[in-house]
Amino acid sequence: MATLLSQGHSGARASWRDYLELTKPKVVVLMLITSLVGMFLATRAGVPWTVLVFGNLGIGLCAGAAAAINHVVDRRIDSIMARTLKRPVVNGRVSPVAALAFAFVLAVAGQALLLAFTNELTAWLTLASLMGYAVLYTGFLKRATPQNIVIGGLAGAAPPLLGWVAVTGHLSAEPLLLVLIIFAWTPPHFWALAIHRKEEYAKADIPMLPVTHGEHYTKVHILLYTLVMFAVSLLPYAIHMSGALYLVCAVVLGARFLQWAWVLYRDSKPHAAIRTFKYSIAYLFLLFIALLVDHYLMLSL
Repeated sequence: MATLLSQGHSGARASWRDYLELTKPKVVVLMLITSLVGMFLATRAGVPWTVLVFGNLGIGLCAGAAAAINHVVDRRIDSIMARTLKRPVVNGRVSPVAALAFAFVLAVAGQALLLAFTNELTAWLTLASLMGYAVLYTGFLKRATPQNIVIGGLAGAAPPLLGWVAVTGHLSAEPLLLVLIIFAWTPPHFWALAIHRKEEYAKADIPMLPVTHGEHYTKVHILLYTLVMFAVSLLPYAIHMSGALYLVCAVVLGARFLQWAWVLYRDSKPHAAIRTFKYSIAYLFLLFIALLVDHYLMLSL
């Protein structure tokens, strides 16, 4: 096993950085931020340190396992697209078998931590999220329909629900609302990148919306989904889950997102697609931080 994990099919010795890259750490960090917020919003008391540390570690390991499977399944596509040409499986630094073995180890370790330190419901929901991304989206939907990211986005929207359930042990409306925010955020976030990488997706024969329906159609849908996302982001205040601070932040951040969606629609600034994509990442991060700060501000009043 050690030899398998240290050497790709080309004979090049893999480093720990190659295996870290397989987990898509930047994506996992953003997911864990939303998971952490879900945990803290779930309780008026402190989150037990075991749940905080090992719960998030388990969720992160399972997310990393799904990402590693994605590297293997998408290696042909990755070899065509400029931004993914240097990925470890594509370059042969890590073989597909080694990557899958690594994913299996991560998934088993993650599930074991969740079962030991949280609860069965969290473990099952995390496993469902892993399978949804690695199997349903990566293995089928991505190549089957231009609505792939809409349908498959539910798996990536799960972390705040997982964090909430890790603390409470049950489902409720509030974490599902957090899932809905990320679910509505995913299409404008990813379609902006898809416009920027349209030619590469077309070359790889992936039916992303800009490839199948054109850029104008995609830009209209980015604008519409951003409007939906903006409306959904106000619901935590509407149901008294959050207070005035969050409302102000949601309005300001959402207005800026709408501005970028409009700029992209009008094609009024250079590189609008990639700039919209980058802002969308900052938007989600800041929105969930605003939720967390508002939560503790309300508790202190």
